[in-house]
Amino acid sequence: MFDLTVEELVSTFSLLTDVKASLDSECNPQGYNLGWNCGEVAGQTVFHAHLHVIPRFESEPYAGRGIRHWFKQESNRRSF
Repeated sequence: MFDLTVEELVSTFSLLTDVKASLDSECNPQGYNLGWNCGEVAGQTVFHAHLHVIPRFESEPYAGRGIRHWFKQESNRRSF
């Protein structure tokens, strides 16, 4: 993601709005998580730019718990 040009970022945003419109129409989610995994430690396993678009629903067991919730868990804390 950090290597994309401005033109590529603008195109990515255009695609994102198209994907959102399609998901809104087909699935009617109540929210979204969007994510870029940049680097192996961040979970990137395929080394190219791609954006995760995850529709979220009130009926999910973990609704309201975004990625920050999981980062804040005691089991994820590191000592300095």
